[in-house]
Amino acid sequence: MKNFKIFILALCVVLFTGCSKDFLDVPPTNYGDASTAIQTAEDARRMVIGLMNNMTSSSYYGRNFIMYADAKGGDLTIYSQGRGLDALYTFNHSVSSNNYSGFWNQIYHSILQANNIIFNINKLKAAGSTENFDSYKGQALTARALMYFDLVRLYGKPYSQDKSSFGVPNVTEPMDASAQPLRATVEENYKQIIADLKEAAPLLSKAKSNGYLNYYGNLALQARVYLNMEDFPNALLASKSIINDNVYKLYTNTNWVDSWKLQFGTESIFELGIFPIESDLGTASLSFYLRRKAHGSGSAAGWFMASDYFLNRLNQDAADVRWGVMSYDESSNTHLGASYKYSGSVSLVGDGKATGTAVNIKIIRLSEIYLIAAEAAFHIDKSQAIGYLNAIRSRAPNLAPATVSTISLDMILDERSKELFTEGQRYFDMLRLNKSITFNDEFGGITVASRPKTIDRTFPKTILPIPQDEINANPGIKAQQNQGY
Repeated sequence: MKNFKIFILALCVVLFTGCSKDFLDVPPTNYGDASTAIQTAEDARRMVIGLMNNMTSSSYYGRNFIMYADAKGGDLTIYSQGRGLDALYTFNHSVSSNNYSGFWNQIYHSILQANNIIFNINKLKAAGSTENFDSYKGQALTARALMYFDLVRLYGKPYSQDKSSFGVPNVTEPMDASAQPLRATVEENYKQIIADLKEAAPLLSKAKSNGYLNYYGNLALQARVYLNMEDFPNALLASKSIINDNVYKLYTNTNWVDSWKLQFGTESIFELGIFPIESDLGTASLSFYLRRKAHGSGSAAGWFMASDYFLNRLNQDAADVRWGVMSYDESSNTHLGASYKYSGSVSLVGDGKATGTAVNIKIIRLSEIYLIAAEAAFHIDKSQAIGYLNAIRSRAPNLAPATVSTISLDMILDERSKELFTEGQRYFDMLRLNKSITFNDEFGGITVASRPKTIDRTFPKTILPIPQDEINANPGIKAQQNQGY
């Protein structure tokens, strides 16, 4: 998808008509673009399919967002520089180079698609339509909340650090083409996120909805957001509701590894579909960036691998089932730094599709909900927290279960690292908990001049710059640029 600035995107949605083909990429025939007017529930369904597909871009969940969190969080490292996406690891960002403007452009493009879905449904309902749009509006609202949650964490300081600092522009309706929205505060972004989630929840079904957002996907996102706000009672309430309703089930230790060969497993609360003829990124996929260099057809890049710090954590138990998705990397045949979650397995079987790179992206799994419940309960009732933590800690059968006297936030954080490795969580965890991050620079003998070996959230380039293209299109936002840029 081509780059878009916010104010240019407004031109595509203000009249609720499609942009010309030389402006928008031509979409696959089985989904609709949300810049096309909605008339029926079937139209809305197709628009939601298009929205979900748009979120699988390499500039978002298809690759870069997940790489961002694990590379910057210290769980990934690089063996050599100059291969691609290095700046995610080295923090070599500026306003005009290595600014990863694709995050800003792609996510706002998707937000404006969601806005158009919501606006048109509201318009039709106000005009007396009797069609049932509830699920589609609920999904658009929940997706918008997820996207704003991601944006404010990319461009704004953690809520627990400074909620009055700049977040991102809150754009919640189609804009006039001349609109140039300025940044809201982090707190204002979070208020909008919670408002969207609360409005959406009663509109959504509790039935499983593979590839789409349902009531439990909404609750899971609520749990994530409340945890980041340090609203532990609400984070625990949302998590327990999902766990206690028992619609989703944890993978057993026996089937955890094989779960990565499957689509829409028992833990998948929200999973984005990746399809060979539509959204398979091939050599630009997560699979190619994380598996061993030159492994498989197409000569896999293998540009990122597990840091020694992550492997030491996993090595607390040699029988930990999560070793099953790891294999040796280019450094040696004993260094198990290559991740095969997004290849299905070391045999590159994918998840049942025609190619080994078209592997669905698991956005929210039940394991994460247990870990959110553990962390939230830690601040409320440690006797509850140990049950939730041990359900996941048991992936390492030789580790002693946590007890009320031994459980700690560091223990929970370590478990999040091991369970959610290469799932786009680590960096945001370290920032919100104000932890120092140490990078495994010596692993490949690389030289990093753009950051020290150890940083914390006071480091000037902890968050991304507002990209120069956006400043050019929206000059007022220049005065709101992030510090350090």
